[in-house]
Amino acid sequence: MPTALWISHVSVIDPEAHGEYAKWAVAAIDEYGGDFLVRGGASVQLEGAERQRHIVVRFPSLKAAQNCYKSATYQEALSFAKGASERDLYIVEEVES
Repeated sequence: MPTALWISHVSVIDPEAHGEYAKWAVAAIDEYGGDFLVRGGASVQLEGAERQRHIVVRFPSLKAAQNCYKSATYQEALSFAKGASERDLYIVEEVES
């Protein structure tokens, strides 16, 4: 079964509320077997909309990533994210090697 990547591009508007979102989000990601590959760090924008932060998390499967998003813990995290950031979030399956 292929693993899946949760790819998020974020511009933070309210750092305090976003920090609370991040605490809850990390708990949900851990619960569903997510492993952070990218969490902020330096980046170079070449195309598209500019965002301040980029996050990539590997999950054991597409289903695990979807279940994480739908979980009560992550939905609680989202209650803090509303108005705290502008973001794009995608879940994509990785290529099996």
